[in-house]
Amino acid sequence: MLKIEHKDYEALRLHGEETYPHECCGVLLGQMDGDVHSVASIARCGNTRTDSPQNRYNIDPRELVRIQREGRERGEDIIGFYHSHPDHPAQWSPTDLAEAHWFGCSYVITSVEKGKAVLTNAFELTGSDENDKKLTDEKVEVS
Repeated sequence: MLKIEHKDYEALRLHGEETYPHECCGVLLGQMDGDVHSVASIARCGNTRTDSPQNRYNIDPRELVRIQREGRERGEDIIGFYHSHPDHPAQWSPTDLAEAHWFGCSYVITSVEKGKAVLTNAFELTGSDENDKKLTDEKVEVS
């Protein structure tokens, strides 16, 4: 289960609206306690994809390391990632699965239709290695 405060939930959805028609992306920071992923903060990232930013995203590794370092200073770990799907469903794609590598983390996708955030879903990357990984539906609790 992904627990997220309303302000962070709305912020990641707004991020998708602001970057439309391109995908937005960012990092979820907080704590994991068993199957519960509790978001303490989110970090917006720049989408560094230049070849097809309307349907792909990439977070610069240097930005990710900085976010991870700053999170640890606050006692937070990377517990997931988020991105938007402009004019496409809030469902993971084969590319999303292929490019997901943080096992046990949440992957949040917001569908942004005609510039408006419509639906947000979460998935957990499960498995033990690249050969058996899968994204499974994860319940979202907004408080």
